[in-house]
Amino acid sequence: MARDAQRHSVLEDLQAILTAAGFISLGLRFLSQAGLLSGGTSGVALLLARVTPLTFGQLFVLLNLPFFWLGVRQMGWRFTGKTFAAIGLVSLATDWLRLVLRIEWIHPLYAAVLGGALMGIGLLILFRHRACLGGLNILAIWLQERRGVRAGVFQMVVDSAVVLASLLVVSPATIALSIVGAVALNLVLAVNHRPGRYLGT
Repeated sequence: MARDAQRHSVLEDLQAILTAAGFISLGLRFLSQAGLLSGGTSGVALLLARVTPLTFGQLFVLLNLPFFWLGVRQMGWRFTGKTFAAIGLVSLATDWLRLVLRIEWIHPLYAAVLGGALMGIGLLILFRHRACLGGLNILAIWLQERRGVRAGVFQMVVDSAVVLASLLVVSPATIALSIVGAVALNLVLAVNHRPGRYLGT
């Protein structure tokens, strides 16, 4: 008999969000250092950071603000509060990571695979603590819980579309490696985030 789901404590949620922010900011740093992109709102933020004076963190927060209402309406205040705490921490951690870590060079393929995997692990932690990184993550979780569509599969399709749309700005080689990163990220979710596999709430 399956055990009843047990709600995470505030301390457990805090630890999870901090850990996830660390993984995700490091993954984004790898992608950025190699000149690669990501999918979803983080990918758009990385792209816009190339052509505007705003930092990734500033753009990431701005791009996620329109999804606040959807999060509250579809997922509730608790979910939305944890999600926007994660967004804020990822934004700060990514913008200030250079103060504690400097990467002179990284092979683009390694950056794509490990950067994507690190982001996938961070998102997996957030998903299991009823949080995400806003934007399309909110829609992905809602579709899985309400319509049975696997979050990882949905995100893989959408993320690949976002990266392909970047062809107007970056080279095909960069796009190809960015898609590798998106696949690595979403394989982590597709394999590890399935309904009924994890009962924490």
